[in-house]
Amino acid sequence: MNETREPVGRRARYVMIPSALLAAALILPTGCRRSSQPSASDAGGSKMEIQNAGSDTMVNLAQAWAETYAEVNHTVAVSVAGGGSGTGIAALLNGSADIANCSRAMKDKEIAKAKQQYSTEPVQHVMGLDALAVYVHKDNPLDQITIGQLGQIYGEDGTMTKWSELGVEAPDGNDDIIRVSRQSNSGTYAYFRETVVAKGKEFKLGSRDLHGSKDVVELVGNTPSAIGYSGMGYATDHVKMLKVARTAGEEAFAPNMQNAVSGNYAVSRPLYMYTLGTPSSHVQAYIEWCLSPAGQKIVEDSGYVPNRK
Repeated sequence: MNETREPVGRRARYVMIPSALLAAALILPTGCRRSSQPSASDAGGSKMEIQNAGSDTMVNLAQAWAETYAEVNHTVAVSVAGGGSGTGIAALLNGSADIANCSRAMKDKEIAKAKQQYSTEPVQHVMGLDALAVYVHKDNPLDQITIGQLGQIYGEDGTMTKWSELGVEAPDGNDDIIRVSRQSNSGTYAYFRETVVAKGKEFKLGSRDLHGSKDVVELVGNTPSAIGYSGMGYATDHVKMLKVARTAGEEAFAPNMQNAVSGNYAVSRPLYMYTLGTPSSHVQAYIEWCLSPAGQKIVEDSGYVPNRK
């Protein structure tokens, strides 16, 4: 099951999405464009449905949007599922989702597939900004790190494997760095690899690759010698977010709203929604509401950076 976490500053109700159902939804016939259908279960009359799937980084935010929108618009029901950016894009392209949530931009081959199947280009909507945090255990004495050091830890050609090489001792005395990563269908995985690993290179083998953003933070919080990366909105009292410098000798900056907006924090990225061409009126109205002051307040309350444009 895919389980979502309570966003920062907001009490939320969660939808438990059985993995089997999500997988079944992703094998609809290729080229069969989904059309929103009324919900027969609505006792007060039919509702238009919006199917929203994708990024695990955004799933808490998307759920918070959906819940609040249900309170202000009783004619539309928004369903949210995670699974990763790649999963959301696949659902959009095979017609089982109206909106794909993505923590990365669509790839050229995905855009080409949309054009081939639907004779239209995907439309990108920038919904906010995320500072992708580098996490260590709360008792780890390390306070900052460089992009180069992260590349040496995570990259396939990297040689850094010991905490002592960073000048610290892990809280449990284990000198081996335990690398925590995401699975390859994750937009977070793709963005972090592009940011810290040399172009054309991959992550080195042997990391603990987890399905969800929350899972990364939980494992690091329970593993004193671990390091991992996840959205800053998933921070807990059990982990520490490191300051990051672009190169050795440069100032290191913390992952926060101010540093993400200014561009000082080196591992910041947009958060997207994608639709196939111009969406139907009720889907467009929902996206516009998410970009409204009310929707962007939820972005901020969830630990991300609102879209100021």
